[in-house]
Amino acid sequence: MGSIVAENRKSLMLFSGRGFPELADEIGAALGVAPTPTDAYDFANGEIFVRYKESVRGSDAFVVQSIGQGVNKWVMETLIMVDALKRGSAKRITVVLPFYPYSRQDKKHRGGSRSRRGWWRIC
Repeated sequence: MGSIVAENRKSLMLFSGRGFPELADEIGAALGVAPTPTDAYDFANGEIFVRYKESVRGSDAFVVQSIGQGVNKWVMETLIMVDALKRGSAKRITVVLPFYPYSRQDKKHRGGSRSRRGWWRIC
């Protein structure tokens, strides 16, 4: 009796945020992987929409996002991209951020009070 082996496994998929897509292109060129086509735009009220044009099921997803002016917009776009990957059943999700926003928030401000930890330390 033979065993069934899934041959359609995906390994690495690269995703680019709109902050600086050239960075993801350069990383993809070094890895030999093209960034996955993505539909991303802002609605008239400022909300962000992200949809991937390929299935992400079972993939190791790497999201590359450069965060410049308008930090909150790029952080929110990154979180929406990660949410879309989770809902699309990506196996693993890794976010690559050359600049780590809100990192200055993770320090003790007053003596005797508990340090406020960022969400990245809790998860």
